[in-house]
Amino acid sequence: MNEQQFINELKKLKIEVTNEEMLKLENYYKLLVEYNKKFNLTNIIDKKEVYLKHFYDSLTLFRVYNLNNNITLCDVGSGAGFPSIVLKIFFPNLNIIILDALEKRINFLNKVIKELKLVDIKAIHERVEIYALKNREKYDIVTARAVAPLNILLELCIPLVKINGYFLAMKGTIEKELLQATNALVKLDCSIAKIDIFELPFEKSKRTLLKMIKEKQTDKEYPRNFSKIKKKPL
Repeated sequence: MNEQQFINELKKLKIEVTNEEMLKLENYYKLLVEYNKKFNLTNIIDKKEVYLKHFYDSLTLFRVYNLNNNITLCDVGSGAGFPSIVLKIFFPNLNIIILDALEKRINFLNKVIKELKLVDIKAIHERVEIYALKNREKYDIVTARAVAPLNILLELCIPLVKINGYFLAMKGTIEKELLQATNALVKLDCSIAKIDIFELPFEKSKRTLLKMIKEKQTDKEYPRNFSKIKKKPL
């Protein structure tokens, strides 16, 4: 996907692209290439693939939620900043917290935030289950992209979501994970509001967006220690 194809495909999502946004993306890409040589942030570094599989893919969240609203968003396990940095570039109204357990990633993200002059966005070096202990029911939206199986993700992320807020999971093929997550949905008092299955343009790989609404306050038992979550998922 080249830059013009990127712009054209975003128009289909009802996202209009400005020159300033494209300039920030270009600077982001250059920083990604530079730092990837040192820290191995992503296996995808070819420019056309980055625009498709990282930049465009991040913005597909707009398919299930109107990101033009003034909302708080927490991106769990953001890696090299997907989707959070891309969302911030295109939806500056968002107030974003990025969580990642690897310090090298957080250092890179803070460099990107500074270089692109982004505001109301902060990258924090912390495990999500620890962060959730003091930040319960805090965010309108929590999102995670290819971080862990859904039943594990739910226990990590739902405690952060406000009542009547949403957890947006970005996945590939999801059928098996959905079956395994049935108990977690019940235990954590949330339900699936929307499942959006589509293909990335050009390469046609499958993507699934899961929009889950939190209906009640999360029991203080959750999230458990990660070793317990991993050993015995809900």
